Amino acid sequence: MSVVRGVTVKHFVLALMVGLGLGASLPARAAGTFFTTPQVLKEFFPKSQRVTYRKVKLGPAELAAVQGRLGYKPAKPEYVIFVATTGEHVDGYAIIDEEMGQHEQITFAVKLSPEGVVERHEVMVYRESYGQEITDARFRRQFQGKTVKDAVRAGVDIDVVTGATISSRSMAMGVRRAIVLLDELILKPGSGTPKG
Repeated sequence: MSVVRGVTVKHFVLALMVGLGLGASLPARAAGTFFTTPQVLKEFFPKSQRVTYRKVKLGPAELAAVQGRLGYKPAKPEYVIFVATTGEHVDGYAIIDEEMGQHEQITFAVKLSPEGVVERHEVMVYRESYGQEITDARFRRQFQGKTVKDAVRAGVDIDVVTGATISSRSMAMGVRRAIVLLDELILKPGSGTPKG
């Protein structure tokens, strides 16, 4: 029988198997919750007098318009758009959504100006084992200033994070969707929906 540092190979293999089995049941180290909805809205709009929300259903016409602009059908039939105001002035908008990472959903929030320009992007809940680098400020800052005129595509105008390629693409798709939804459902002239 072989011996490895004073432990028989038989016992070493058994201990290794038990250790690997226990390790498999541990939660993923990279996963984390960074914001709740109230926390992210407070971060986004610290000076606003109030933050309300609108549920916007995608009727056939809206669905066709959004799908045409995105190139795919949105997963949800309705979205919640948060509206921050001070008096009668709209301070900005926020959309909280989810996008599929490699195996799990990534919950994120996008803060948009009254004109629909991305001002901030935050990952709220990251559930994957790897790729948490998309929560770094360096990656998230790439979205600032993006509008409906920008591609907002990983590898085009958003740099992909090594080791988080799928998550990078997912965030680019999600932020692009938020920009298009706000533009199509709230800001677009003739949408029939008031801005405030």
